[in-house]
Amino acid sequence: MSRTSAFFVLAVIAAGTGAGGYWVGHQGLDASTAMPTLQALAARLTGQEPQAMAADVPQETVIYYRHPDGKPAYSAVPRKAPDGHDFVAVRASKDVSFAPQATPSVEVTPAQTTTAAESGVRKILYYRNPMGLPDTSTTPKKDSMGMDYIPVFEGEADDGATVKVSTGKLQRTGVKTVLAAMGQVVRPVHVPGTVQLDERRISVISTRTEAFIEDVADVTAGEVVAEGKPLVGLYAREITSAGAAYAVNLKSGAAADGAVQRLKNLGVPAETIDTIRKTGKVPLSVTLTAPRGGVILERMAVDGMMASAGQTLFRIADISSMWVMADVPEYELSSIRVGAVATIQIRSLPGREFAGRVDLIYPEIAMQTRTARVRIQLPNPDRVLLANMYADVDIATGDGKAVVTVPDSAVIDTGDRQVVIVDKGDGAFEPRDVKIGMRGDGMAEIMTGIAAGDRVVVSANFLIDAESNLRAALSGLTPAEAKP
Repeated sequence: MSRTSAFFVLAVIAAGTGAGGYWVGHQGLDASTAMPTLQALAARLTGQEPQAMAADVPQETVIYYRHPDGKPAYSAVPRKAPDGHDFVAVRASKDVSFAPQATPSVEVTPAQTTTAAESGVRKILYYRNPMGLPDTSTTPKKDSMGMDYIPVFEGEADDGATVKVSTGKLQRTGVKTVLAAMGQVVRPVHVPGTVQLDERRISVISTRTEAFIEDVADVTAGEVVAEGKPLVGLYAREITSAGAAYAVNLKSGAAADGAVQRLKNLGVPAETIDTIRKTGKVPLSVTLTAPRGGVILERMAVDGMMASAGQTLFRIADISSMWVMADVPEYELSSIRVGAVATIQIRSLPGREFAGRVDLIYPEIAMQTRTARVRIQLPNPDRVLLANMYADVDIATGDGKAVVTVPDSAVIDTGDRQVVIVDKGDGAFEPRDVKIGMRGDGMAEIMTGIAAGDRVVVSANFLIDAESNLRAALSGLTPAEAKP
């Protein structure tokens, strides 16, 4: 062959190859199918013996035809798009699923059954509708929107609640799991409150008989006094008479117990009684002292006044410890316990927090506000807390016992039931009905349904639950159609 002829043949081969590639693309063939035909054509042009003929090329079954531009348009027979391009043929060997496909099933002979089972090949039982409609198929197909039917493998149809998800799909959907653990669920109850005096630390100074006030200490309401500070001096005829009888009994050697008890009943201080015993003389006036240190709430005593029996002269309150009265809504009372830790913030003391404990839950509900009063004991060593201050109270709930807890995001609450998705491993997930107890700080108490150590799904669990419900519904509605 001359040089000119060889050049001509090469040009023809190049042009034929380009045209053949264009034809292969429009016919939807792959390289392995079209290559023998192109090789046979090239051999004929060069005068060589063809290695393979186009008639010998195996042609796979065309399942359907799709739009050449990838639009959601399909056809069971060859057709053209509006722009004149032919629809692309999709053959049986092509992966037509939008979801990750497992290893395709392989038909094996009886002698190969054990080998196929050992190799992990799963058999597809049927294909179900991707939108959950009661429609199944024994062969791959698409719905009216162009979505592929989902294969159901052998073993998956046995338990309608269990869902198996491939590793790739788990990564794409962002499924995350955590272990259910033993812990405490703390949910603070935020309520308003007010600071009040401790009723057990308020003292009243009064006389137990008629008396004339002779001297009053130079103190006023609001001042702080120490324990034992003299407050008022008074003269009482009954006290003088009882003191004289006590002195006579001491001099005569008679029993003086009755006279001592009478002086105590009249409120005479122990120091005054001891003075009479030592000196044998009765003082003309008796001095009353502060029974405890604290703030003077009221001063009713005035120099020269006549005080009747039981009349209040002073009121003193010890403010080293205060109460905070919180108003807790009725629906929150079940979670409040005596001894629970409470954190108090005083509105007039920004930036400071005080810690106390619930001391008492009053057994009464206010009719107007439907709240109950909860008393919190609060130390006040530096005396910055004053009566009637406004407070914001956070009361920790829970009884301190360890319970099974999971994050709030792991619980699917439908209103009628609560569900937790349990990771069983190897891509298998099982929804379980649970009973929820207390919630707080992003955690939920699981009373029944799962145990500590179970791995639960905390992200994308709604998708898995929907898939499980769908499979259970299909399993119950179309058992006969599910057979291949």
